[in-house]
Amino acid sequence: MADPKAKEKAKKQIPLRVSASLYNELAQWAEDDFRSINGQIEYLLTECVRYRKKSGMDKMHNI
Repeated sequence: MADPKAKEKAKKQIPLRVSASLYNELAQWAEDDFRSINGQIEYLLTECVRYRKKSGMDKMHNI
């Protein structure tokens, strides 16, 4: 029997295009934090979502 939450936890792939300069900045930041570029992007997005939820901004946009 499959875990119903396992599907939720599965990683999704998305195409992402960024400028060369942004890529270089992310690559350096990822190296500084000992992460892959993909890992760094995922970390940054997760932190942004957490901040948005914590600050209540997600509720403000639903009004």
